Amino acid sequence: MTMPLITLHGVDYSVGGPLLLEKVDLAIDAGERIALIGRNGAGKSTLLRLLSADLKPDDGEIRREGGVRVARLEQEVPAGAEGTVFDVVAEGMGELGHWLAEFHHLSHADEFDADAMSAVQAKIDAAEGWAADQRVVETLSKLDLDGDAAFTELSGGMKRRVLLARALVSAPDVLLLDEPTNHLDIAAIDWLEGFLKGWPGALVFVTHDRRFLRALATRIVEIDRGQVSDWPGDWANYQRRREERLNAEAQENARFDKLLAQEEVWIRQGIKARRTRDEGRVRRLEAMRNERAQRRELGGNVRMDTAQAGNSGKKVIEAKHVSFAYPGKPLVRDFSGTILRGDRIGLIGANGTGKTTLLKLLLGDLQPQAGEIRIGTQLQVAYFDQYRATLREDWNALENVAEGHDFVEVGGKRKHVIGYLQDFLFTPDRARAPITRLSGGERNRLLLAKLFAQPSNLLVMDEPTNDLDVETLELLEELLGDYPGTLLLVSHDRDFLDNVVTSTLVMEGDGRVGDYVGGYSDWLRQRATPSSTPAPATKAMPAAASLPEPPQPRRKLSYKVERELEQLPLRIEALETSIAEMTQAMNEPAFYRRDRPAIDAHNQALAAAQAELETVYARWSELEH
Repeated sequence: MTMPLITLHGVDYSVGGPLLLEKVDLAIDAGERIALIGRNGAGKSTLLRLLSADLKPDDGEIRREGGVRVARLEQEVPAGAEGTVFDVVAEGMGELGHWLAEFHHLSHADEFDADAMSAVQAKIDAAEGWAADQRVVETLSKLDLDGDAAFTELSGGMKRRVLLARALVSAPDVLLLDEPTNHLDIAAIDWLEGFLKGWPGALVFVTHDRRFLRALATRIVEIDRGQVSDWPGDWANYQRRREERLNAEAQENARFDKLLAQEEVWIRQGIKARRTRDEGRVRRLEAMRNERAQRRELGGNVRMDTAQAGNSGKKVIEAKHVSFAYPGKPLVRDFSGTILRGDRIGLIGANGTGKTTLLKLLLGDLQPQAGEIRIGTQLQVAYFDQYRATLREDWNALENVAEGHDFVEVGGKRKHVIGYLQDFLFTPDRARAPITRLSGGERNRLLLAKLFAQPSNLLVMDEPTNDLDVETLELLEELLGDYPGTLLLVSHDRDFLDNVVTSTLVMEGDGRVGDYVGGYSDWLRQRATPSSTPAPATKAMPAAASLPEPPQPRRKLSYKVERELEQLPLRIEALETSIAEMTQAMNEPAFYRRDRPAIDAHNQALAAAQAELETVYARWSELEH
């Protein structure tokens, strides 16, 4: 039996107030891909920092097997990182990395410094570091990075890729990733998914991207009110079993509160009863009071409403043959389209292909170099900026939303600003705290609070999902589904696009803007059709009047393939039955009384069956069509 790479036993950690992490027991085994989930501020990033030894626990023990290497990708690009890409990546190996970076610079210098080169070569020789140099070069190649490029001049997505390379060059046994998809475009997220699926080490990651989570996680670890709970299996299994646990917890709390209320009635009885009072019962009542006082309630959900303006005109924005380019780089070429009131439009494209430029053209913030943009009447625009530039750093949360007022008008109701911010999970103290103390998730919630306090009938959202927890994401989806105005949404969150938008504009390169009905998954299906070059976009709204393509005749199958097709439904049925039985076994209390190897074997068998089912479904779909 192999030992866990990292083991936490009875770990406590506090930043003031209730313990952020309390009596945490957790083991990380080789080859696992663990998704760490929880509400914003629950302690996910803190737990990653404890695992990487960047923080020390207040109490308890963290054991690392001898020689275990741990690397962590931080949530934000660290300030002060500079030099070439090679320099930043090599830093992942500490002092040896500095020598390798120095050797790299000397070997590429215009003038050869023999003494300096000899000195640094001697250091690398002594450390047996040439294999590490080769690892840096191979990692740069795998991640398609230019080692001589200046780090500070890269885009946010490329900087994240460089920092991932820095984490990987140390060949860690445990890789810790905090929101790795932030600032990555869809193509980069797809690449990262594939890369991490094939990565052999243990992985612990925090993400708001539900599709990314479902694709990678073999185990879910949740932080909830200071407690860490372990959920073997995939995301769907976690969701089902967590709902069962919360229902059981609610019933137990209700039973406890009923008993406490009865005891409180008894203790308040008259003087005659007090003479014959059972002192043991009194002590039990005191213990029950203490237990109730220490109970940590489930955190509330964000409550969102929008401040609504009057209706805009029916035609919101009209573009005719619009073009815009920077020298040598066309971003928008001959784009025409009409956005009508109530449309929900997603913008998709790789970083740098012109999504923000197109957005600015449509809003009139940028003038086209050719063509014409007509803005509709009675528009009131609310804008969500992915870089949070609309938040003033010298104001606290309250001042950023209130802007000198005591009340806001939201959802047809007048609310005090403090009460309104509590709907976004800001306590009065947190609302008055300096904005510099807010986490990334809190800043995003604050920006949403500020946005929805503005009357609007055109909502423009540029990457609103970064750093939000899953519950807040789902509530935001519901709100946008009920929003009566028009929505323009830039996002790399594939599930969010699927759940919110009704049509999609895709930056396809060389200035082409494709127009597709539906969300991200619909675009994937449509772009795979035989038509090789998408026609220029003509209308940024569902093409309800367009006729469907005639069905293609099914191709003739060989006898062997025909027999395979006949057997696939039976195989699918057998796999689904097996998966249902294994999942049901995991719901039994006795399952977790088994030893750890048996539980691991069961989880691996379940994951293998689920993977085979996906493969069989894909093959069936391929042969059917």
